[in-house]
Amino acid sequence: MANITKKVSWSSRADESGGTGEGTPLLNGSGQPRLSRQLSGGGSVFQIGRLSTVDLEEEMSSEEDSLRGRLKEIPHNEKLLSLKFESLDYDNIENQLFLEEERRMSYMGFRCLEISRWVVCGLIGFLTGLIACFIDIAVEEIAGIKYRVVKENIEKFTEVGGLSISLILWVVLNSVFVMVGAIIVACIEPIAAGSGIPQIKCYLNGVKIPRVVRLKTLVVKVFGVICSVVGGLAVGKEGPMIHSGAVVAAGVSQGRSTSLKKDLKMFEYFRRDTEKRDFVSAGAAAGVSAAFGAPVGGVLFSLEEGASFWNQMLTWRIFFASMISTFTLNFFLSIYHKKPGDDVRNTVDYNLYEIPLFIIMGAIGGLLGALFNKLNYWLTIFRIRYVHRPCLQVIEAVLVAAVTATVSFTMIYFSNDCQPLGPDHTEEYPLQLFCADGEYNSMATTFFNTPERSVRSLFHNQPGTYNPLTLGLFTLTYFFLACWTYGLAVSAGVFIPSLLIGAAWGRLFGILLASITSTGSIWAGPGKYALIGAAAQLGGIVRMTLSLTVIMVEATGNVTFGLPIMLVLMTAKIVGDYFVEGLYDIHIKLQSVPFLHWDAPATSHWLTAREVMSSPVTCLNRIEKVGTIVDVLSNTSTNHNGFAVVTQGAGGDEPAKLCGLILRSQLIVLLKHKVFVELARSRLTLRKLQLKDFRDAYPRFPPIQSIHVSQDERECMMDLNEFMNATPYTVPQDTSLPRVFKLFRALGLRHLVVVDDENRVVGLVTRKDLARYHLGKHGLEELQLAQT
Repeated sequence: MANITKKVSWSSRADESGGTGEGTPLLNGSGQPRLSRQLSGGGSVFQIGRLSTVDLEEEMSSEEDSLRGRLKEIPHNEKLLSLKFESLDYDNIENQLFLEEERRMSYMGFRCLEISRWVVCGLIGFLTGLIACFIDIAVEEIAGIKYRVVKENIEKFTEVGGLSISLILWVVLNSVFVMVGAIIVACIEPIAAGSGIPQIKCYLNGVKIPRVVRLKTLVVKVFGVICSVVGGLAVGKEGPMIHSGAVVAAGVSQGRSTSLKKDLKMFEYFRRDTEKRDFVSAGAAAGVSAAFGAPVGGVLFSLEEGASFWNQMLTWRIFFASMISTFTLNFFLSIYHKKPGDDVRNTVDYNLYEIPLFIIMGAIGGLLGALFNKLNYWLTIFRIRYVHRPCLQVIEAVLVAAVTATVSFTMIYFSNDCQPLGPDHTEEYPLQLFCADGEYNSMATTFFNTPERSVRSLFHNQPGTYNPLTLGLFTLTYFFLACWTYGLAVSAGVFIPSLLIGAAWGRLFGILLASITSTGSIWAGPGKYALIGAAAQLGGIVRMTLSLTVIMVEATGNVTFGLPIMLVLMTAKIVGDYFVEGLYDIHIKLQSVPFLHWDAPATSHWLTAREVMSSPVTCLNRIEKVGTIVDVLSNTSTNHNGFAVVTQGAGGDEPAKLCGLILRSQLIVLLKHKVFVELARSRLTLRKLQLKDFRDAYPRFPPIQSIHVSQDERECMMDLNEFMNATPYTVPQDTSLPRVFKLFRALGLRHLVVVDDENRVVGLVTRKDLARYHLGKHGLEELQLAQT
């Protein structure tokens, strides 16, 4: 028997809490797991039927065992839904402790809380702007040193021969930076890999992704993305900025750092999922704002990409955080550059008859985006199966860095696209190479630069700066390099590479239009086609519409292009969705995350809560035996997080009826503080348990294994009346799935109790029960549940 399980999910390192719900590796195999409907216990405590799940240990035959030294394959099946991910609870737990605190609070107390929310949002914006400023300056300085060293080396060996030395220098420099970035990600914090946007989307959707908003994740993310960009990979720093803003928000809003074991005793009221998710929304928006200089786009990004609950005051606070972030970044960058921040804006106009051409470009962007996503999907499947060890991940990242540098150097070396170097040139590192004096290699402007500067030059350089062959070759090579790079074990985003690919073929599109028409002067501004191409390519890959339109408009400073950009993004999304999902949605699905979309599947009205719910439910009495509670929490075969609380009728013969809902985390805090009826009567407890005790334990509640309960204490009783949510949301068992889905999604629930006509508990609806159903190629499909 050989255990071939391997951690391949976002949380590829076991969670420190030790809970099986979050620390188990995500492995997909085969099987037909179904929820058992059998009642396995008698009396007043009901146990949920054991969940039949996919077996993660496969027996190897003698032949397979002999191949142990070869590369092992991890089976993968995207038709599975992981049970390892828990839900966040956006609904307040209205128990007696909570209600008493709210009732004691005066009007002035609520006003102070509101002011505190604004202060926290301001801090989030300020710190996110500072981090973005640090990343910008670090990338600019280190990349500048690298490119100057390589440029001087190339110029030296162009005259005397031996350019292979320059190639080796470029490859080594890139590989060293990328290797450092890959090592700190793969070996220290794997969740920091990638852009972080899929994880933040899941968090805002209500899924608890382990370690996604930790301080260590932030540190690795920041230094990882600096290494990735400086290392010359086809990546951008915008996605990691969004993740960084979310981590900052999660930390600042809690007034403490659980990683550093420091508690500032501030903002204790905000230590719950309800408040924390709102602040993470603000952090993500501040990250978008800092990355693109688009505060309104940041607000719309948070709205479009995940936040379940939204109101006017939340909108204002998020906008405030975004504005502070943009202001902070621009202020410190202007000091660094010793001049006010004056971005070059695209001021060209378009004609109405060009709109159909823009829509055609949108369709091209959708097709190329679908191709990009499909190739990256196959590549990610390969990585999950084979490239799952940290050493292999680092080797792959270094290989990509070396190939990228070699391809870039080769393209520049064989390019004969020479352009005159005018007095007002904007090239940062012009390479002459084999061009005549006073000229520079145009191909080097795209490759021999950071991606952000390359995008800027494609947008703003004068007509005639690039010839069509240069743009065509660059688009082709950079497309495949970017596709290969996304998904590596490095901190990197896909925004800027997408914009760069689109800007290149968009500018090529404009040049070709000018060449095939007799009045070429009409198409004299290829910069606007670069802008439209960039929007089309990015929209075709990530499939955002509303927020991306505003981000592009704000980033370019040209409101007149709002309509064309919107039409292009809509076209790209429609065309791309016909073939494959967006890139972030693909990666969410590959991790088997129970992600809930805005609405239930269109053809799901025939399903009711009775078919969807998990049953029977583990129920506890209002006054329950401590030993029973410990046994229920210790049952590793279920590891449930919500338990219905029931009460028996006066005679004892009547069936138990629902009277509340209590969470695993609450029960653990009660056991830790030994809130037993007998101790309370004998006055052995020092004080009454308060809401502060639950907040102090949030969010890393100790596992049940760490709670010591003696044999005598197991015989004690625990009164749950004061701590349970006495008014949980319930639905009748005949409620249709779309109605259940709407209630669950809109209110951000974690548990929804299903009751019969007499208020008896018949089932419990959780996120996994709803996420199981989705529209596939053959209509409504049901995913299997994997105990992973």
